[in-house]
Amino acid sequence: MDALAPPESIVNDTDASVFFFDVESSDGTMLRAWTNDPDCLIDGPTVVLCNGLGTNPWTTPSLVRPGSGVRVVSWNHRGTGGSARPADRKHVRIEDFVEDALAVMDHVGLDKAVLLGWSMGVNTMFELAVRHPERVSGLFAYAGVPGETFSTMLAPFRLPKPVARALTVNLTRAVAMTGRAITPITSRLPIGPRAINLISHSGFMFPVADPDLAIRAIREYLTTPVDWYFHLALTTSAHGRVSLSRITVPTAFVGAKWDLLAGPKDMATAAERIEGATYVELDGSHFIAMEQPERFHELLLEFLAKVS
Repeated sequence: MDALAPPESIVNDTDASVFFFDVESSDGTMLRAWTNDPDCLIDGPTVVLCNGLGTNPWTTPSLVRPGSGVRVVSWNHRGTGGSARPADRKHVRIEDFVEDALAVMDHVGLDKAVLLGWSMGVNTMFELAVRHPERVSGLFAYAGVPGETFSTMLAPFRLPKPVARALTVNLTRAVAMTGRAITPITSRLPIGPRAINLISHSGFMFPVADPDLAIRAIREYLTTPVDWYFHLALTTSAHGRVSLSRITVPTAFVGAKWDLLAGPKDMATAAERIEGATYVELDGSHFIAMEQPERFHELLLEFLAKVS
C-alpha cells in the first residue's frame, strides 16, 4: 500500500488528531479533505473513509484519537464542512462522490486502499468498487447498505419497503423545500451535555462513549444549511442497489439492531450475496461507532489484518 503523501495547506485542530487540506475534484469542485496522519507517522494500514452524508471526523472517535493504529484519509461532502458547492447543484450524486474519493486518493498518492463506509458512504464505496475495482483492496461497511438506502429506513418499525421509501423520500423533499426557514433555528441550537443526554436517550441515538466529541460532531453537522443537506439527501436517494456479484475483494458489514436509517436485515442479506463476506450485528443505533468505539475499532482492526 502506498504511503500517504503529506497534504498541503494543513490546519491543525488542537483538540483532536485531524488535519485539513484542499483537493480539487474532477469537475473543479474544491473539497475540504482531512487525515489523522499528515506526516505518515502511523505504522499501520491506511483506510479511505467514505463518511455519512454531511458528517465529519468526530463521528468516528476511535479513528481520530492518538494511537488508533490506522491512517485515515477522508473528505467533507460538497457544500459541507468547508467543501465548496459544485457549479451545477445536480452534481451531488453518489457518482460524484465516487469522483471525490478518487480525487482525494490521487492527491495523497493512494493507488489502492481499503474503503471504510458509514451510512450513505456505504453506497459511495460500493459504487467505487464496482466502477474502479483496481483501486479497492477491501470494503468495511457499517450502518449502511449498498444502494436503495431509503427503502431500508425505519427498519425497527417493520414497514414494507415501498412504504418506508415513500415516507422517507417525501419527508426529505418537504424539508428540502422548507429548509431555508429552518436553518436559522438549527444553527442556533444549544448543543451541550444536556442536549446530548436528550438525543442519546431518544431511540434515534443511544448513549455515546465520548459526549464531548459527540457535541463537537453535532455542532459541526448543524453548520450545514438544512435546505442544502436535504438536497444532498434527496439526490442520493435515487441511488439504486449495486450489483454485488461484481464485488470480489474482502468485505465486512457491521449492522446495528435499532438502526432507523439503514436496515440491518438488508446489510445481512448483502453479506450473504458476497462470497466470504462477514456480518456482525451490534446492539446500538445508526451511530454505533460513537456508541461502541472500542468494539467498532476492534472489528475494523480484525478486518484490516485479514486483508493484509
